[in-house]
Amino acid sequence: MVALLLGLMFGFLFLGFPLMFAMIIAPLVVLIREFPLIQPMLITQQTIAGVSPYTLLAVPMFIFAADIMSSGETADRLLNMVDKFVGHMSGGLAITTGATCTLFGAISGSTQATLVAVGKTMHKKMSEAGYDISHTLALLMSSANIALLIPPSITMIMYAVVTGTSVGELFIAGIGPGIIVFLLFAAFDYVYAKVKKIPTTEKATWGERFDSIKEAIWPLGFPVIVLGGFYTGIFSPTEAAAVSVLYALMIELFIFKSVTFKEIPEIALSTGVVTATVFILVAGGQAFSWVITFAQIPQMLTSGVLGADPSATYVLFAISIFFFISCMFVDSIPVILILTPIFYPVAVKAGVDPIHLGLIATMQAGIGAITPPFGCNIFTASAVFDEDFITVVKGVWPYMLLFVSASVLMVLFPSLALFFRDLVYF
Repeated sequence: MVALLLGLMFGFLFLGFPLMFAMIIAPLVVLIREFPLIQPMLITQQTIAGVSPYTLLAVPMFIFAADIMSSGETADRLLNMVDKFVGHMSGGLAITTGATCTLFGAISGSTQATLVAVGKTMHKKMSEAGYDISHTLALLMSSANIALLIPPSITMIMYAVVTGTSVGELFIAGIGPGIIVFLLFAAFDYVYAKVKKIPTTEKATWGERFDSIKEAIWPLGFPVIVLGGFYTGIFSPTEAAAVSVLYALMIELFIFKSVTFKEIPEIALSTGVVTATVFILVAGGQAFSWVITFAQIPQMLTSGVLGADPSATYVLFAISIFFFISCMFVDSIPVILILTPIFYPVAVKAGVDPIHLGLIATMQAGIGAITPPFGCNIFTASAVFDEDFITVVKGVWPYMLLFVSASVLMVLFPSLALFFRDLVYF
C-alpha cells in the first residue's frame, strides 16, 4: 500500500503533473483499490474540509500585506535604519541584510516577499562593496528563511491548522529560534568580512541614526500593532492578518505614497494567484492526510522507522531528517500537510511538546528551501536576480550548516526553543 501510494506520487511528478494532481489522485487510487467499500466521494468532501478552517483566512491577508510592502518603501527604510547602526562594523553590510530580513519577516511572514523586497536593494549594494555574488545570494536566501520562524509565519499557520495547536503559542515561540539563527549568521558574516578584508563604511552619527529611526517608525509599528494586539487579546490571529493589510495600505498609500491606488488591483491579482496555489495544495493535502490516516499508513511507517517506544529526542531527529529531505524537493506547505499527520501522533505519544515539534518542522522547511538540488529559494533567487544555478548554490553551504546547528540546539535543548513561549504562556 505504501509502495503504491509513493510510487504513484513520484510517478506523476516525474511525468510532469502538478503536485496538486499527485496529492489527490494517488490517495484516491489507493482508496479505490484497497478499500472498495468506501465511497470515493469522500475525497471531495475532504478537499473542501481542507480549506474550511477559519484560521486559513489569515493566509491570503498576510500574503496581500507582504505584497503591498514589497512594492513600497518598507524594506528600504528598514535597511537604512539597520545600516546606520551596524554598517560601519566588519561585515556590517551583510549583517544589515540579515537583520533587515529578520525585521521584514516579522512584518510579512513570507520568505519570497522578504527575498525580493530586501534583495532588490542589497544584491547590488553588497556586490559593489566587494562581496562575492554567491555569498550575497546565499545570505539573502538564508536570511529570508528567518521569516518562517519570526511571526507572522504562514508555515506555522499551516502547522496549526493541521494539528489544532495554538497559533499564538507557535508565533511567540518562533521568536527565540529566529533570533538565534540571525546571530549565528551575523557572527559568520563578521568573520567572513574580516578574512576577505571587505571594506567598512563610515560610522553614522547619532543624529543620522535618530533620523533613520524616524523614517522607519511606521514599519517598526507593524509588529507592535499586529502582534501586540493579538497577544493582548484585542483581536484574533485572523483579525490580526486583516489589520496587517489595513496598516500596510495606510503606510504605503497615504504616508510613504510609494504605492498608488492604480497598482492595488495588480498587487491583489498577484496575491490571488499565490493564494489559489496555496489553497489548492491545502485541499489536496487534506485529502492525502485523510486517506493515509484511514489506511493506518502513519502507524506502519512510524513503527518501522521509529520503533515501538522511541524517545522524544530520537523522534525529533528522525522527523527533522524526513522534513528536511522533503523540503529539498517541494515547498514547505505540502510537506507540512503530508508529513505532519504521519508524525504528529507518535511525537506527542513520545512526550514531544506540539509547539516544539512545530518549531523543528518549520526550521527544516527553512533548511530544505536553500538545499540543492531543488530547494525552492534557490530557484526564486535564480529567477529574481537572473543568476545561474551554480552561482546561486555555491555559497550556501556555510549558512546551511549554521541552520542545521541551530536546529540541533533546538532539539537537544527544548527549553531554549520554547523560552519565549514559556515566558508568555507560563
